[in-house]
Formats: sequence, structure tokens, C-alpha cells
Amino acid sequence: MDKAIGVMDSGIGGLTVAKEIMRQLPNERIVYVGDTARCPYGPRPSQEVKEFTWEMAKFLYHHDLKMLIIACNTATAVALEEIQEAFDIPVIGVIAPGARAAIKHTKNDHIGILGTIGTVRSKAYEHSLHDLRPTIETYPLACPKFVPLVESGEHAGSMAKKIVAETLQPLKSKHLDTLILGCTHYPLLQPLIEQFMGPSVSVISSGDETAREVSAILAYRNDLNGHNVEPRHHFYTTGSTTIFGRVAKEWLKNDKLRVEMIRLPRG
Repeated sequence: MDKAIGVMDSGIGGLTVAKEIMRQLPNERIVYVGDTARCPYGPRPSQEVKEFTWEMAKFLYHHDLKMLIIACNTATAVALEEIQEAFDIPVIGVIAPGARAAIKHTKNDHIGILGTIGTVRSKAYEHSLHDLRPTIETYPLACPKFVPLVESGEHAGSMAKKIVAETLQPLKSKHLDTLILGCTHYPLLQPLIEQFMGPSVSVISSGDETAREVSAILAYRNDLNGHNVEPRHHFYTTGSTTIFGRVAKEWLKNDKLRVEMIRLPRG
């Protein structure tokens, strides 16, 4: 059996990255774990986020992986380098790909960053953006209501529209032309975010760029799955399989998708 790509997130948000990998690399098998029982990670202390991230990483590592993706911006900010050093497979996060995508799109070097409290506090996006282009003006904004909204499955409708508008109001006067969705949950709110910000602002999700990086790394390592057989993906959650399954089936357009509940840490 061909080795899998592991994808982990604090909840269902990483499905936005998994979806893009499935689209760009349809032969690859994905093993996904979402720590929905302990989501959101954003308000938690960094050390606690690091511990939870390690628990997910160790769980996935035993599934015969060829690559691991930390599809949570908060977890990427605090644990990526440590896990990269410890594992003997490629481990990538979502912050650097998101920053690169934003740099490609901006015309006026004014970039907004939406993130959890933890991601905004880490300044990880600012560092990545300024490493690429020191002249960039950044406008970070913590959006603590967004992740619970998505995790509840209520990411469309009037309540979501109201919360998005109230949260993003401070960015309206900043003359942005690019806005980074600095949390993998946020693309599920992207239609409402784009509607509020207007057509002059490019809204960037890291999923597309992350999937390209996955493809490039696996191709370089001669590790792409060449068999044209529909892969059997596995999805695990630490919380409700009902809510996770409903959102996952809708987002991935797959009614046959099965979700299994696990408890972390294991062993």
C-alpha cells in the first residue's frame, strides 16, 4: 500500500487544505485528525498548543506516512520547527505558503492578516512576509469568534454574516488589497469575508499554495503515487463525529466519507 499524507488540525479547518490536496493530487491517500474536542487552539497557552500538536503528530506518524502537514496556523507557529527536527519525513506548515501566496497577489504592499489570538500573538505571518519583502505593511486582526462559528457548522446564514461584518470592520479603512485567511477554518467563511471586504481585496487561503508545496516536495523525492486508483482516506476526530462528518461531507462533496472518534493522547 502506498504511504499516506498526514494532515492535522485543531478541528475541521484543515479540511480546507485536505480538499486542495485531493484536487491537485487525486491519487494520494490522506489520513486526517482534527482535535475538535479541544478546539479552538488560538486562545490557549503556547506550551499547551505544543503538547496537543505533538499528540496529533505522534498519532499520525504511526499511520505509515510519507509527509505530515500541520494544517493549523496556531500549531504551525509554535511547533513546526521542533517536529521537523524530530521526524524523518518532510513536515510542512501553512504559514510560509500563505505568505508566499499573499506576496504574489498584492499590488500595494498592504496585507491584512486574519488569525486566532495565538497566531496573531506569534507574529509568524509578519515575520514570513517581511522575510520575503521588507516593505510590506501588515494589519493583523484576531478573530476569536470565527473558529467556534465554523466548528458548530453555522458558517453560513445571517448570524455568521453579522459576526464577520462586526469582526472585520476595523480593516475597512486600511486600504488593503490582499487579506490572508491565517487560519484553516476561515475559508469556510470566505464567501462572507469576500462579500464584506469587496472586490478590490484579494482573499488568500493557504490551501492552494500548501498543496503545491506538497506536490513539489513529493515529486522531488520521487514519492508521488503513480497508481490511478481511488485512494481510501481516513478521518479521525477527538470530538463529535456527527458535526465533523456533516461539515466534512459538505466541504469535500463526499457522502460516503467515514469519520472515527479517537482519544488523545494515546499511550
